[in-house]
Amino acid sequence: MANNAITFDPPDGVSYGVNLTINSGTDFKSSFHVLKNDRTNFDFTSWTGSSQMTKSVSVGSTAYPAATFAVGFTSAAGGKFDISLGSTATRSLNGGRYWYDILVSSGSTIYRIVEGNILVQAGVSSAP
Repeated sequence: MANNAITFDPPDGVSYGVNLTINSGTDFKSSFHVLKNDRTNFDFTSWTGSSQMTKSVSVGSTAYPAATFAVGFTSAAGGKFDISLGSTATRSLNGGRYWYDILVSSGSTIYRIVEGNILVQAGVSSAP
């Protein structure tokens, strides 16, 4: 499991870049702790989150998600959430590089808070 501490400045609106790795066929979870510029926790009380990964992103095309992550706020007031995929979902992913992002929203306010690459590592050996 990866733990990521990030700083997010809503007026700036720039997402934080975090690259991740998924091992095919295993449970995946990555935790995020979001701080504001003044180093206090970003309060996610009453916010929702969504996250998807896709093989490619290009201007003017529709990207179809390869997987949709579960987003869970582990401490909304403390600025903490996880994204996760179960082993069944990661088993169906082909090896290679993917793009993902995480959106958070409250009412009509939507932020792309994190984005980056995901390297999916498919195994080369099988169990005896």
